[in-house]
Amino acid sequence: MPRGDVTDAAAIHQRLLDRGLTVAVAESLTGGLLSAALASSPGSSSTFRGGLVVYATDLKTTLADVPQRLLDAQGPVSADVAAALAGGVRHRLEADLGVGITGVAGPDAVGEHLAGTVFLAVAGPDADRVCRLDLPGSRTEIREASVAAALRLLSDVLDGSSGTGIPDPSVGVTP
Repeated sequence: MPRGDVTDAAAIHQRLLDRGLTVAVAESLTGGLLSAALASSPGSSSTFRGGLVVYATDLKTTLADVPQRLLDAQGPVSADVAAALAGGVRHRLEADLGVGITGVAGPDAVGEHLAGTVFLAVAGPDADRVCRLDLPGSRTEIREASVAAALRLLSDVLDGSSGTGIPDPSVGVTP
């Protein structure tokens, strides 16, 4: 895990703690990396409710409550699926905030989505946020950049800002 992710996660943990909030994660292409980052801070059990790794498409429905009709209509990689993951994990794990990540780490495309296509979402009591990323790089770089972007989006939501959720300005985004 890149050092910056640990630092960002520690800052998020402190902000969640200060506000008395909790977070839960449903992640696909990152395979548990975001959960690992959020669990890296001492005392994180007071703010991090847990994470679901829903790599297989059917698990998005059975574990994270993504509607099967949504997956049938859009496939596993879409803004709506990321939002459903975030909302589903928020309710399933009884957290104040839910984060959902889905996308294509590569090297091959999935349907119409090229490697580096990632959708992130944060669901909360006050607002939901979704963004699309088009990340360059290897499979590992895409997964790591996805975690960094998810942490940034979560930070933006905690700030109440309308930032892009992207830590690197050279990376494309569609809010």
